[in-house]
Amino acid sequence: MDLITILTFLGLGFLVWDCIEVGRNDAANIVNAVFGARILRRRLAVGLAGAFVVLGAALSSPVIETARKGIFDPATLSLQTAIIAYISVYLVDTVLLYTYSAFGMPVSTTASLIFALLGASLALAGGSVVHWDKVWIVLANIIVSIALAGLAGFLIQRVFRAAIRDRIDDRETILLHGPWICGLMLTWLGWFMILKGMGSLPFVQSFRQSFIDPYTPGLVFLTAWGAGTLGVHLILSFTGPVGTRYLFPAMALLGMVCLAFAFGQNDLANCASPGLSAFWLWEHQETSVGEASQIPIPWWVLLGTGCLLVVGMFTENAQRVTRAQVNTGSQFDRVALYAPGWCRALARWMLRLFPPRKELAPPPRVTPAGKKLHYDALRAAVISSVSAGIIAFASSQGLPISTTYVSFAAVLATGMADRVLHRGDADLKVGRAIWVVFSWFAAAVIAIAATAAVARMIFHWELIGVAAALGANLTVRFLAQWFADRQEEEVHLRISRETHRLQPHLAALNDQAPSDHPPETNPSEDIE
Repeated sequence: MDLITILTFLGLGFLVWDCIEVGRNDAANIVNAVFGARILRRRLAVGLAGAFVVLGAALSSPVIETARKGIFDPATLSLQTAIIAYISVYLVDTVLLYTYSAFGMPVSTTASLIFALLGASLALAGGSVVHWDKVWIVLANIIVSIALAGLAGFLIQRVFRAAIRDRIDDRETILLHGPWICGLMLTWLGWFMILKGMGSLPFVQSFRQSFIDPYTPGLVFLTAWGAGTLGVHLILSFTGPVGTRYLFPAMALLGMVCLAFAFGQNDLANCASPGLSAFWLWEHQETSVGEASQIPIPWWVLLGTGCLLVVGMFTENAQRVTRAQVNTGSQFDRVALYAPGWCRALARWMLRLFPPRKELAPPPRVTPAGKKLHYDALRAAVISSVSAGIIAFASSQGLPISTTYVSFAAVLATGMADRVLHRGDADLKVGRAIWVVFSWFAAAVIAIAATAAVARMIFHWELIGVAAALGANLTVRFLAQWFADRQEEEVHLRISRETHRLQPHLAALNDQAPSDHPPETNPSEDIE
């Protein structure tokens, strides 16, 4: 069996592995809002989201094509060199994502893929094969999407919170403001998910030509908003107190479903494109590399790889990523997080520049089962719907953007809008955010350097290089899990000690405080 065939089938094995790793890390981006608000148990939320991830994956071809041949031109490489580039990406990407997931750190699977492809192409053929214009467009869109998610999350949450305040359970308040808020959410979700995210489907194109093109998009949007507002008002009028109680939880679930669909469309490229590209080049090697890279990938192949994403979403490390991201934006005082000392020191300096002000969110509460409500349903709905809209729009343009960056920015921005990042372990929450952002830049540097080194090693040493790279991959994976488990134990031990030390004081306060100001509970209860 020749080297090309061995690398191709090794790439298919890594495709399975990398799909699981992407699902493992990006699970937090889909379910963190619903899980943080305790609208659904995590496993149930992941199962529901997973079904729409698979559906979105089957429609992910535009983004797959960008990742497959948009970063570098396979036609400028030989068949063996092109396949080496794709396999090198997997050897680095799988261990990079696994390490970040083990430490509960959300990392951009999109950025990891883009920079890994860049490192491999530079090492094997130099900068002349790189589509630099496409690289800069993708990077610019990642940056713009972060800024847009942060700005939109902050402004929308502040406007909605100004209307609702902390009266999320008051029927009269929900009857007054719920219809126009939810009508707006429904309109922008429909606009971005259907008209943008599914714009290539025939019935959507027909609808656009018949109802949108003859009129201005602004008029259509306002009309849809008005219709949505009226529809929600009628539903609330007929359903009574049950409708007002479940209005925003239902919107958060809808936002999660849309985010899962958009995630499947966008992030499948981050794990499936290298393996599928290598296999397609090998299967059609009788044609030129350039012609083989133009052959479309069938939808059923994308559907199968989407199922692998869902498998990763159920793993233990995926739970760590979810829990850590939820705690970073939590409105509780004590949070189970880790941040280096320099990040916490920088956070304390930043917090001094912005003196704390009165919170706008409802006070922290726990469920009857003792589970923390890190967000209320309004904030959960804003996080998921803003993230879904931005990602669906990018997917429609064939641009792989970072689901991680977008959703993390939405969590932090809505927390800032509610003024909950100044309370309790404020330096730890903000320090963790600084540590996450710093680690994003570190991941880019690691992806470029490591993939370039692996690609050169395989190019010169062939199977010996593959064996050495695989051995390094497995070694780093084992060490990362060991250190991550120790860090997790230390964090929970610290919180347990603080809780035990403060218990008498908290008990005295709780005897005097209203029932909706609960005692801080042990963070281990957030596991499931």
